[in-house]
Amino acid sequence: MSCFAGLTASAPVASGLADRGKGRGRVYANITETVGNTPCVKISEEICPKGRTIYAKLEYFNPLSSVKDRLACAIIEDAEKKGQLKPGDTVIEATSGNTGIAVAMLCAQRGYKCVITMAEPFSIERRKLMRFMGAKASGKAGKRLDFGVFLACPTLSWDVNIMGCPGQVIITPKAGKGTGMVAKAKELAEKHGWFLCRQFENEANAEFHYKTTGQEILNDFEGMKLDYYVLGYGTGGTFAGAGKAIKEKRPDVKICLGEPADAPLVASGTKTERNADGSATGSHPAFKPHPIQGWTPDFIPQIAEKGILDTGYDEFVPIPGQAAIDMSQALAKTQGIFTGISGGASMYAAVEMAKKAPEGSVLVAMLADTGERYLSTPLFASISADMNEEELAISKSTPNFQL
Repeated sequence: MSCFAGLTASAPVASGLADRGKGRGRVYANITETVGNTPCVKISEEICPKGRTIYAKLEYFNPLSSVKDRLACAIIEDAEKKGQLKPGDTVIEATSGNTGIAVAMLCAQRGYKCVITMAEPFSIERRKLMRFMGAKASGKAGKRLDFGVFLACPTLSWDVNIMGCPGQVIITPKAGKGTGMVAKAKELAEKHGWFLCRQFENEANAEFHYKTTGQEILNDFEGMKLDYYVLGYGTGGTFAGAGKAIKEKRPDVKICLGEPADAPLVASGTKTERNADGSATGSHPAFKPHPIQGWTPDFIPQIAEKGILDTGYDEFVPIPGQAAIDMSQALAKTQGIFTGISGGASMYAAVEMAKKAPEGSVLVAMLADTGERYLSTPLFASISADMNEEELAISKSTPNFQL
């Protein structure tokens, strides 16, 4: 057991099993109240280098299974406080998927209409989930349709300002990359007077992570050793907000930033050129397509850039795409942790950091979402829906109910 200033790196003495059956000691008024307070779970030595301790903060425990549930709460709640949203308004955002799913959740709960722009390469299941969450249809008269009519809705005529059936996800061309879907969202917002979330520039994003994610980690590790905070960046909100909170209270904790090896935007040292509103003017010259969906669009988000300038990072790990996929699969097979490619990327960075960290070091890595967001991606390319030879042999070992 590793020790530091009298503090152990192991979990508290009380077993987590003792909490089973106790509930949360409260009930919730709506689904958005359940966002946050995600657990940190220890990783076994099958993945964690010997003599070090790694914890995974499992953001797929959020209600819509990703860290972006926090972002959606941040932006929508902030807009409501500022009077920028009123009942019946339309919210629009550009997203690789998880933000759109989370925004659709908030809109469904609050009664807003939701339109998402999304670049062509991102997974099909993300499109379907957003459309499913956006299934709030109204007829021309503005009345809520009953379920039978809703099922038949393709035959209906729709008003341009009313959510269609089942939800609106606008796919932008692959060639336009992330900047293309962002530009399309901005264009549509200006045309129709819709509220644009601007997740890559909206400071409410980082502020929410400062107040929630960062504080959760500090509270969970109170009285315990913690040496490294490991994550990549999508918008940069988690990095800038939680990183700032952790550094303020525990400046000895080192921030380790991961980035796709195929898209070394931060590592290049080249800044993103910006419009007056902080959005990128175009694609970053160091960007190349990579499989870590949700991480590193083809520009450095303004929030990420501010986080680098204000808080900075202490360590940097480039992450090969295949390594992220392999680690995601290893987490499932050895830990029972079901996370996506970005979660695999974070854990890969944590393991690589742990290998060179001093013995006894404790690391926490952010695992952003669930593996179910990647069923149509390379993460599941080797997974068949049909029985293999071994499974067929097991089936044939008893005489009945064989295919």
